[in-house]
Amino acid sequence: MRRSTLEAVTLAIVAGIADAVGYLSMGGVFAANMTGNTVLAGIAVAQRDYPGSWHHLAPLLAFFVGAVLSRLMLRLSGQPTLGLLIEALVIAGLGFVPLAPEPQVLILAVAMGIQASAITHFEGVAISTVVVTSSLARTADALADRCTGHRAQPALSAIAKPWLLAFTWTGYLVGAVAGAWLVALVRWPLLVPAALLGLLLLLLARRR
Repeated sequence: MRRSTLEAVTLAIVAGIADAVGYLSMGGVFAANMTGNTVLAGIAVAQRDYPGSWHHLAPLLAFFVGAVLSRLMLRLSGQPTLGLLIEALVIAGLGFVPLAPEPQVLILAVAMGIQASAITHFEGVAISTVVVTSSLARTADALADRCTGHRAQPALSAIAKPWLLAFTWTGYLVGAVAGAWLVALVRWPLLVPAALLGLLLLLLARRR
């Protein structure tokens, strides 16, 4: 596996664990999957459960703040390592701070927002490590164009690396499974994704 692919898979595993831990132990809210939170918020509105809708919408704002902060850090330092280091420290410390589930998941959503904007390209391909839906659709477009003999648009052909998407999606799935197990088996499940981020930082430092 190429090093940049390993980086994408590692980040996807981190996001999968964060989503599973957030959903199972922090009030049924996703920390990285903002699409899922939007759907759950819409259901709550339809059921006139307005406090419940805010419970699912607040992480979107937290995620957005994290993404903005990550972008600013990337502009200032020129490297993704600062954002990933802060993400790792936040995730590692979250389990040791006595907070209610709702502020916990908001902090975790900030960390996921940081990850979403820290590294956005792998192998020259735009891939999100916190959600796989859009990448799946764009890769399907590119593959369909290739099968029918049409020339893919540049934006689509850049994404048309199915193996990279497959590895990233698998990483997210593995992370979700691991997150569910960790919630049931250990006291501080978020230490595992924090450790993975630490290993990734060492890999990035070694590469540079």
